[in-house]
Amino acid sequence: MDEEETASAPSRDKELAGLKAIREQVLKVGQAVEKGFDKQKDRMEANLDYWGFYSSILSPRQFYNGTSQLSVPFIHDAVEARKTRFSNQLFPTNGRCVEVTAENGENPHATVALLEHYIRVCKLKTQVVNPLLVNGDVEGHYHIYVGWEEDRRNVTRKEQKPVEVEGMEVPAEIEEPVEDMVDEEVIDSGPSIEVLADNDVLVLPANARDTDHAIRVGGSVTVLRRWSKEEIKRRRDIGDIDASVAKAMEEAMGRKDLDKYNADKSKAGAAGIRVEGGDKIACVYEIWTRIKVKGERRLVRIYWAGKDAILSVKLCPYWCDRQPVISSPVAKVSGVFKGTSQLAPIVDFQIAANDALNEGFDSAHFSAMPIIMTDPAKNPKYSSLVLNMAAIWPVDPNTTQFAKFPEMWKDCLERVMEIRAQIFQTLGVNPSMIPGTTGGKQKKNQAEIAQEQQVDLLMTAEAVEVLEENILTPLLTRILEYDHQFRNDAMLIRSYGEVGRQVVMETIEPQQINRRYEFTWFGVEASRNAAQMQQQIAGLNVLRGIPPQQYPGYKLNLAPVMVQMVQNLFGPRLGPLVFSEEQAITVDPAIENDMLIHGFDVKTHAGDDDMAHLQAHMRAMQETMDPHGTIRKHMGEHQHQLQQKMMAQQMQGGGGGAPGQAPGVPQAGGQVTGPQSQPGAPGSIHPDQLNAAGAPQMPRK
Repeated sequence: MDEEETASAPSRDKELAGLKAIREQVLKVGQAVEKGFDKQKDRMEANLDYWGFYSSILSPRQFYNGTSQLSVPFIHDAVEARKTRFSNQLFPTNGRCVEVTAENGENPHATVALLEHYIRVCKLKTQVVNPLLVNGDVEGHYHIYVGWEEDRRNVTRKEQKPVEVEGMEVPAEIEEPVEDMVDEEVIDSGPSIEVLADNDVLVLPANARDTDHAIRVGGSVTVLRRWSKEEIKRRRDIGDIDASVAKAMEEAMGRKDLDKYNADKSKAGAAGIRVEGGDKIACVYEIWTRIKVKGERRLVRIYWAGKDAILSVKLCPYWCDRQPVISSPVAKVSGVFKGTSQLAPIVDFQIAANDALNEGFDSAHFSAMPIIMTDPAKNPKYSSLVLNMAAIWPVDPNTTQFAKFPEMWKDCLERVMEIRAQIFQTLGVNPSMIPGTTGGKQKKNQAEIAQEQQVDLLMTAEAVEVLEENILTPLLTRILEYDHQFRNDAMLIRSYGEVGRQVVMETIEPQQINRRYEFTWFGVEASRNAAQMQQQIAGLNVLRGIPPQQYPGYKLNLAPVMVQMVQNLFGPRLGPLVFSEEQAITVDPAIENDMLIHGFDVKTHAGDDDMAHLQAHMRAMQETMDPHGTIRKHMGEHQHQLQQKMMAQQMQGGGGGAPGQAPGVPQAGGQVTGPQSQPGAPGSIHPDQLNAAGAPQMPRK
């Protein structure tokens, strides 16, 4: 065994399913789970309907049943627009998404770099957050499963080896290396993050505050798994299930009662992938709950296939002793764990829009063809009225008239666009988020645009804070806990280092969790800096204009604020080059004295404390009489440097046109403004057409 097993604490990899007391508890939990899935069948069926609306599939609830069978993708466009907006808010352009605070006040750059590395490796934005945002809007709840994966690969590489001749030495001048092929095993490991469908997750009790609270109050967190035969073999090989009970999986294969609520199958069908008629699937419950083990309540992982088919019962395999499901509703409803779909209030409008569109297109077919009215008594050859080029109609033209079917499709399209506006308003989507919809008959003035952008910014911040606080921030903690448990070797990753330094490669040793860290997903705060930049500029001008005697006991250090502003403005690649940390280190004045006494020419440094250096050099000159004159010269350089610093301080602040004010430097508390009516480059965007500061920059498709 990997861990020492005692009477009160069995090993985490020990199989407990064979114990009678354990089996009795597991069967009770399993029965409660099966009843829980039965009770949420209405929700599961509604989720399948919502996915149909998102995929622009006509619903059986349509009232109009005509020739046209069209569906307008209003819900799809609105959900995609929200996904793009929220995703860009969560992941700022500078690539810095994580903020870590240590208990002793230090800034653990290695930990930040490690988490940023895992975010890039897991493709968190494209593979996790984007589909998670869509799931949240359609199903009303966010679910992710955080685990750890290892992949072993046998790679071949070239290796240069010296020539070896048995019984003799090869001279170095004629020795030539020989290429040899070396095979070795490479292990790729890291966190795995899976987006779960709401239909596959059950939390008991249903009124739990979160998944951890459900476990604490004696409930459970269950994930419905669908295993193929190959997956069953893999689970048996890695020890997740015992070989003696693997045959029980055969009986659970192809359970139609659970597979019909498979939301993934519905999404695959919308993508044109047929999943019916394939291999049988075993529906397995992965249950996380606390049961009594050796007289102590412990968190266990249960694999249960229904009835009395207990596949495995083991203690939680993670050292942090937490279940791996992180879950949160999009909009919290008091007294209920799961949230309500964001599409629930608008599905009736989507149905009405589809009916109006199909009615309009059917009428358009009739309005495209003329109606010919004739008197059959006066025109017995009316059947010869054939539409053709240069056709001759042998009828009385006075008794034959043409009519046109009313163009009702125009009215139908107006109704459709009104419904579209209501759907977008309910989901908080403005025209700037949809490509090609910013123009229109009713042009908004600048005040209306600014107000719309301000409301949009507040709504976006409120929406993404749910995902940031309840999903992404706990995810960071879970990733570091898994890294502490599973990673044993040092890893070379990219690190940003100290403030302002260039991007470097840093070797990260295995993490130790003997110190407490607090993690925060910093993406939302970083994306808001666009609106805060001007306030920071004004604040800096105020701070630098306050004399030091006004804040006794404090020291003004603007470097961290300036570093953050530069990185937000130019990004992590160009920012450190624009505003870089000076790496030179000042020399102690005692060492300088020793060098000056022996005749060496020592240069001053801008970071020197000139007054302290001058006092030390004065004492050295009095004691040694400056035999080479280098001390006097060095003191003159310090005095000149001190004067330059004093002049720079006098140049700070001052009003417009004030004596000593540097050109372009604003007054204290002011902001730099450009000249009025300055012509721009040909083709440039007019300032009135630019987004306001802080408005989300939405990429165009």
